[in-house]
Amino acid sequence: MKTVTIFDTTLRDGEQTPGISFPLSYKIQIARQLDKLGVDVIEAGFPAATKGEFEAVKEISNLGLNSKIAGLARIVKEDIDAALKADVDMVHIFISTSKIQIEHTIQKSRDEIIQLSVEAVEYIKSHGAECMFSAMDATRTEVEYLKQIYKAVEEAGVDIVNVPDTVGVATPFKMYELIKQLREHLSVPIDVHCHNDFGLAVANTYAAVIAGANQAQVTVNGIGERAGNASLEQVVMILHAIENVRTNIKTEYLVETSKLVERLSGIKMPPNTPIIGENAFSHESGIHAHGVIREASTFEPGVMTPEMVGHRRRIVLGKHAGRHQIQKILEDAGYEVDEDMLTKIFERVKDMGDRGKKVTDLDLFTIAEVIMGEVKKEERVINVDEITVITGNKITPTAVINADVFGEKKVTSAIGVGPVDASLKAVTELVGRKIKITEFKMDAITGGSDAIAEVYVTIEDEDGKNFTSRGAGTDIVMASIDAVINAVNYLMRRKMRQND
Repeated sequence: MKTVTIFDTTLRDGEQTPGISFPLSYKIQIARQLDKLGVDVIEAGFPAATKGEFEAVKEISNLGLNSKIAGLARIVKEDIDAALKADVDMVHIFISTSKIQIEHTIQKSRDEIIQLSVEAVEYIKSHGAECMFSAMDATRTEVEYLKQIYKAVEEAGVDIVNVPDTVGVATPFKMYELIKQLREHLSVPIDVHCHNDFGLAVANTYAAVIAGANQAQVTVNGIGERAGNASLEQVVMILHAIENVRTNIKTEYLVETSKLVERLSGIKMPPNTPIIGENAFSHESGIHAHGVIREASTFEPGVMTPEMVGHRRRIVLGKHAGRHQIQKILEDAGYEVDEDMLTKIFERVKDMGDRGKKVTDLDLFTIAEVIMGEVKKEERVINVDEITVITGNKITPTAVINADVFGEKKVTSAIGVGPVDASLKAVTELVGRKIKITEFKMDAITGGSDAIAEVYVTIEDEDGKNFTSRGAGTDIVMASIDAVINAVNYLMRRKMRQND
């Protein structure tokens, strides 16, 4: 069974994503998470770039992580010294080797480039650090010259060579052939670094590994320069689940890691993102949902389950929903419906979908209760009496809520990054349970400054149960609170119903 190591460059190439600049505290959080995930090498940054970058790399190097820490450097003594002074385990050096980059950037002869590369490797090795050498723009470099320069640094003592597809122009077949040739020519391990300009970064990385590459460079969520890099989660799961190639990644932390980087980078992943997206294991089609309810592998890969990556399976509602999934969702919530009732509920859900409405769990249960004649106002667990929200310039947003909870008067307050955040935190504290908001989405359904906002939320209880709800109004704070309170009420009522 082949084993491949994972070199993560989220903190270096990932930070080169336009609009991203991680402060030190964020870099440390991400580094610790990558270590927890089992990444073999963390490229912490480019120590010579700025004073702050040097200090960040040095601090990460001294965290005592299990992962090796690498620092990037040009083939100049000052850069290499900065990386060495930052206490990195590995210095990652690079120099351009393609004709276009040699002519327009470094303007040196090919022999000079080889000589400088050899001297840099020898200098790093003389200081006791590991060395990775990158021939920048390798996939646009003549293969014979690539072989020549890689062989030269191998003989100089380099620990690993990197083959970068710097501008993302490789294709899987060409990448396979290139790595195959280099593998036959070299003895040292080969690493590959692929960019996603044509959407082929993951495919090219996969092809390289199959051809003999020993290490894959990736970023969490595929962030990086221009269109990004090869996605860590996609590369790892293709290798694990499809090719039976091992890595040291603890895959159950993939979603957790993705969410952390998503939050700290501010770059939200589309719901249809493979492996970690909200819809990766969600089923709306009646045919698919029916199959998954009976046997998950009917409409999921089988070799990859949501649990393997730290995700969860969701049966969601919409106009394509089938009777079986609606019945299953109702039964799981403790509702008992006969065939006539199920038919009426089914038709109402379809009608909502046809009108372009997103059908939430709350919508389904409300429809069911109306049809079953079960709507009882007094069954609400939380009834809000009064809400006060304070916010403004240089004022920490604070929310105070007076409410009736299980028949008992309660007052709770919370602070947040904004009035909505503070209000939602106050609501979740009212019930005294571990309830977290996992999804929050807002749409304006009318125009103007007095637009009506429609808020969708998904909340999760301590048992991992999810519930979707909605609220609407001209006051976005109140609409958000209504959505969360509706969701919490139904979650609590579902528990009560199941315990009866």
